[in-house]
Amino acid sequence: MISGRHGLGEQGHPGVSSAAGTLVGVSRVVVDVVLKPEISDPQGQAVLGALGRLGHDSVRSVRQGKHFVLEVDGTPDEAELKQIAETLLANPVIEDVELHLPKD
Repeated sequence: MISGRHGLGEQGHPGVSSAAGTLVGVSRVVVDVVLKPEISDPQGQAVLGALGRLGHDSVRSVRQGKHFVLEVDGTPDEAELKQIAETLLANPVIEDVELHLPKD
């Protein structure tokens, strides 16, 4: 289950362990959502045009997207996270989803 509530860590901060910034028993999952290649990306084209005007001619393509960071209690359930991503975070008709699960 995905949860936003955590117990007190060793230093008295909610869910924070003695290692700086790490949450006890919580895994960080990153979900990246980008438009499918066949879908026009006007924002990406605008950024590409601005880069060219600023002299950054080596950039050939820009695709904009969304980046989500989910903190999940315990071991992440990949199937559950994929379902969340495809039903809430993205429109699978026009967007691709990429899950980045923590490495063991």
